[in-house]
Amino acid sequence: MASNSLDMDPDVARNLFAEGATLVLLGVPRGTELGIDCKTWQVGPKFRGVKMIPPGLHFLHYSSVNSPSCGTEIGPKTGLFLKLKPREILLANWDAKEEDLDFSASKNEEEVSKIRANLQELDPHLGPYPYDVMRKWVSLTDRLNDEVANKLQPLSGRICAFSDVIPELQLTHTKDRAEQPRNDKACESMREGLDRLPKMKQREGTELRFSDIPKKTYPPGATPAEITQCSMDHSYALDLVLEKYYQAQPLNLLGELQFAFVCFLIGNVYEGFEHWKRLLALLCRSEEAMKKHKDLYLGLIAVLYHQLGEIPPDFFVDIVSQNNFLTSTLQDFFQFASGPGVNSTLRKRAEKFKAHLTKKFRWDFDADLDDCAPVVVELPEGFTVN
Repeated sequence: MASNSLDMDPDVARNLFAEGATLVLLGVPRGTELGIDCKTWQVGPKFRGVKMIPPGLHFLHYSSVNSPSCGTEIGPKTGLFLKLKPREILLANWDAKEEDLDFSASKNEEEVSKIRANLQELDPHLGPYPYDVMRKWVSLTDRLNDEVANKLQPLSGRICAFSDVIPELQLTHTKDRAEQPRNDKACESMREGLDRLPKMKQREGTELRFSDIPKKTYPPGATPAEITQCSMDHSYALDLVLEKYYQAQPLNLLGELQFAFVCFLIGNVYEGFEHWKRLLALLCRSEEAMKKHKDLYLGLIAVLYHQLGEIPPDFFVDIVSQNNFLTSTLQDFFQFASGPGVNSTLRKRAEKFKAHLTKKFRWDFDADLDDCAPVVVELPEGFTVN
């Protein structure tokens, strides 16, 4: 890990030195890719941790590396959110067997006291927090607090780029395995081969705990006309999510949107991207909700402004513009935001955001609106929809 090469304001440096937290990470193998928030380094032989960390919520992430004799290969990324207090010292040791950081030493007050007493000697081996990306990190997480992060983080405490999966059917004894049907006949198709593979499930405790977004956007017993209306306006489904998960603090839903985005952008977790898409579609396609939750939608515009500013332009070509997801979703948002009953401040903010995206990405949000409108279908009397 390189020394601090940025020109930090002297007053900021003094404040961070006095009030900043310290991550002491012992035994991390040389060559490991390790980062905090929006910055990543390759660990050198003298690395012992990170100092001068601003108090607050941070995302520590790392990828283990093979031993040099096996050829250098970087493993999948692992990350975790940490809430750090002023002057806090958090101690972790590298577990070579698990290829993970073990924070249990932080619970040993005697060990932490020793580290604090020897902090001056350890200081040359501690890299400074990357102050140059602090503004970016704050803009990506200003709606995310530690309460929401802890609620969404897996029970294992680790966010992994690759899911930890195990067979659904645990065959621990030879007799059990022998009784399973065998088929030595060659597979005639890839589908047949996949069907023969053991069914897998995610290991309990490793799942991200995102809010469940209703698959049905309409209430039970809805008429065909109501189903059509709720398919165009997802406010009913959004209200269900807010009532179940964020009744006391609706704006914390934006924290979940930021959590999912950070998991994908920094943690390389594709599930985070999928949830971000679903949550964004729910918010952008809830016309009546825009009239009731002005602050939620003003916050959404600010969150999206910073998120879309951090994604490389070619990313949209590769992923986001697949099936025109983002442009079509935002097209609905801007159409609803310009409708009657929407707060004037929200309408003006949406217009400015639309102009910004049109200029930056050259997206046309006004094209073919009529062609995208859903078709309303009235069923004959006596027919019902399950």
